[in-house]
Amino acid sequence: MSMFRRYALFIFAVVVQSSGIALVVKSLLGTSPISSLPYVLSLSFPYTLGETTFAINMLLLLGQILLLRHDFDRIQLLQVPFTMIFAYSIDVFMELWSWVVPTNYLLQLLPLLLGTTLIAFGVAVQGIADVLMLPGEGIVYAVARHFHIDFGKVKTTNDVLLVCLAAALSFYYIGTIEGIREGTLISALITGSIARFFLKHLSTVDQTGSLVFHPHW
Repeated sequence: MSMFRRYALFIFAVVVQSSGIALVVKSLLGTSPISSLPYVLSLSFPYTLGETTFAINMLLLLGQILLLRHDFDRIQLLQVPFTMIFAYSIDVFMELWSWVVPTNYLLQLLPLLLGTTLIAFGVAVQGIADVLMLPGEGIVYAVARHFHIDFGKVKTTNDVLLVCLAAALSFYYIGTIEGIREGTLISALITGSIARFFLKHLSTVDQTGSLVFHPHW
């Protein structure tokens, strides 16, 4: 796959992931763990979810740079423009999904599950593109590499910390806990499994051990 196609695929994946994030929010059952902190901040301050997402992600990028220092690959600075696309797309989809107003619990589960599936699909295709990471994943990689800790364990810890911080800030600024419900837990539990499913069925491994995009349609 050419580098141009890889980056095009990455942009497509980022947009799909952003649509899933917005749809999960519209389910009113909570947000995905990675979006919980930006969501609470968007409720507490006069900024959109996309704007707070961009701000938090820039802090996560700074964290990568501080941790990795000379080992930080400068190509990862492209996380900035791609995060801008990501953040802008979230706000666009928040508007596009404005008609999603579930009136009962079953209708809340549908956008939650569909949104989580879109997030997982986006994550999987980003892995297939294999060019960059968004800061949310990049900081996990940086911590795992710097402290020599298993990536999966760091990912889980990172998600838990984000949710706990979001809950604390929500209680402090709003007086109640917003954006964190059973949907947050459901999203955290099933996103990885769905992403692995997509990776298995949308890609193959070539002789060099690299993932190759191979859609089955």
